[in-house]
Amino acid sequence: MVHEQISSIEGLKMVAAVRELAMRLPEVSEQVDAFGHTSFRVNDKPFVILGEGGTEGPSFSVKVLKTTQEILLAQEHFYKTPYIGHHGWVSILDKNVTSYGEIEDYIREGYMCAAPKRLVKQLQEQSR
Repeated sequence: MVHEQISSIEGLKMVAAVRELAMRLPEVSEQVDAFGHTSFRVNDKPFVILGEGGTEGPSFSVKVLKTTQEILLAQEHFYKTPYIGHHGWVSILDKNVTSYGEIEDYIREGYMCAAPKRLVKQLQEQSR
């Protein structure tokens, strides 16, 4: 198995777009794991994972609620994330994302799935 950090032009653009959205959330950190995936985490729990993806191109994975996962899997380009999909993770290839603004709500939902209650409460208060 090849473990490479995101380095393609498309992958780097994807990381930059997701970083802009994810880092707006309280206490988020960015980390590259041993597999070369870039993840965005809260309380050391990942809620977004980005990978280079090989011949298919870069991919975006996000943790969502099971009900959201069902809705997304019914759409054309989303698929259950290998190995962790049973925990509510869904993925989409970067080439199938028309705008990262469209998935901003899923990034926020993923954050709320992973964040401690105090940060979820803080985020909800900021949204009012």
